[in-house]
Amino acid sequence: MNLKLDTSIPYAIALEGGGAKGAYEIGVWKALQEAGIQYCAVSGTSVGALNGALMVMGDLERAIEIWKEVSFSKVMNLEGINEEDFSRVLGGEFELSDLSGLLPKFFEIIRSGGLDVAPLRDWVREVVDAEMVKQSEIPLFVNTVSLSEMKDLEIRVSDLSPDEIIDMLLASAYHPAFRQSRLGGKFYTDGGFADSLPLHVLVENGYKQIIAVRIPGHGVERHFKVPEDVNVTYITTNEDLGSALNFTQEQSLQDLEIGYYDAKRVLYGLSGIHYYVERSLTDLQALELLIQHAPEGTSLRNYCEKVLPAMAERLEVPEGSYYDILIALREQTAESRNLPKMQIYTDEEFLSLTQQ
Repeated sequence: MNLKLDTSIPYAIALEGGGAKGAYEIGVWKALQEAGIQYCAVSGTSVGALNGALMVMGDLERAIEIWKEVSFSKVMNLEGINEEDFSRVLGGEFELSDLSGLLPKFFEIIRSGGLDVAPLRDWVREVVDAEMVKQSEIPLFVNTVSLSEMKDLEIRVSDLSPDEIIDMLLASAYHPAFRQSRLGGKFYTDGGFADSLPLHVLVENGYKQIIAVRIPGHGVERHFKVPEDVNVTYITTNEDLGSALNFTQEQSLQDLEIGYYDAKRVLYGLSGIHYYVERSLTDLQALELLIQHAPEGTSLRNYCEKVLPAMAERLEVPEGSYYDILIALREQTAESRNLPKMQIYTDEEFLSLTQQ
């Protein structure tokens, strides 16, 4: 496979917020490191701020272990609610009969002002070496919103003391469902309310080559004009990464793997929406394969000008090439046959496995 990004230049990395989905970004980091991609700065919002600190520390294996070992108890005190029950509620996997026992406990959490995340501070202090982050040659920028001052903040972490670094990492990730408490004497909320994908701070600090890691979800993206001399490469997903509050090992392992392969899709120009396919066929060869399945007697012109564009709309690749249409069509067959997603296929292999 041929790498599409230049390994001779360093990139600034922007990490979007997403709570428990943050393992996705560590999977991306793993793929970047394997490909030899260097980074010279990191910005993060919410969980992206925490992951940014881990990236600045530079220990990928430790970051992977941290996310593999994540649990509700490391982040929040569920106050009598079973972790498995909480996970099922977040995922919508519960029976109405379950609610009679759970509702009073959830009402108590609401009455007390939200989820108790006292364990989160201890966890962040455990996994983040604030002094190392402060002294790193790779700058870290975090976004948060000061409720006390009613303004959004873009903070260069090296300007802070080690204790303030921990506070601002927490402040950036302070989800609205969390019980409010002062951090450094002030109240904060999740940076996603001001800028869920912190590109602006990187552009303002002069970085020209940026890799932006997106996590689908709720949040406000700061709109600004990206200068023409700034190049942004986006890595995102078409998969379900779960709930932002579902801090379970199962979800983390899944999201790590998805992030790893989504990054490879971008790094190596892989095709596919839900699968990862290395391309070798030309558009003409793809068209010939599509034509083989056209109904007998179909006008070739009508098939190319009407049938295939309609098929592209249905497959959600309206701007796609004939090759993209072919792969998207075969992905439907692959899913119906439960073909494993988390691996890279050659297109010849993929087409063989999904042949009708």
